[in-house]
Amino acid sequence: MSAHLQPTGSAYFIAKETELAETHTLSVLVDNEPGVLARVIGLFSGRGYNIESLTVSETEHEAHLSRITIVTRGTPHVLEQIKNQLERLVPVHRVVDLTVRAAGLGHDRPIERELALVKVHGSGEHRVEALRLADAFRASVIDANIEHFVFEITGKPSKIEQFIAIMKPLGLIEVCRTGIAAMNRGPQGM
Repeated sequence: MSAHLQPTGSAYFIAKETELAETHTLSVLVDNEPGVLARVIGLFSGRGYNIESLTVSETEHEAHLSRITIVTRGTPHVLEQIKNQLERLVPVHRVVDLTVRAAGLGHDRPIERELALVKVHGSGEHRVEALRLADAFRASVIDANIEHFVFEITGKPSKIEQFIAIMKPLGLIEVCRTGIAAMNRGPQGM
């Protein structure tokens, strides 16, 4: 092993050198009870897996079930390990790799959307430009005064990233993102 690729305790170094890392979206159906999210997240942190996006919400109130959507990155081997380890946790009812399922249905990716609140300075010549660009991105103004705007924008993560990048030179102050919500196309559920 070369000097710059020394093991760090991360599971990413277990993978075969020929495998390329991929980004996958996992959907995990769990009991809605205290400590479940901590156990799921503990599985990731304890094994050196990274979480790029995380959203959680109760989706079936009567059954007390929550859906955790996790975007993570790894080689196919590491991603399969993550899925298998999640399936072994007691409060987990089901784990679906939405990226793999989307490919099986003939799609590049599952449907993925995110919401962001973006605060931008709103004075001088940048005020009109910020409003014009927000309109082009279909972002809504949800708060404004003579000094700033707060925009609400929803869409694919790439759209959110592009909007943030365009707002930086206009006086970006702050960003708050929800994380990705995702599901596959077609009549089947999780």
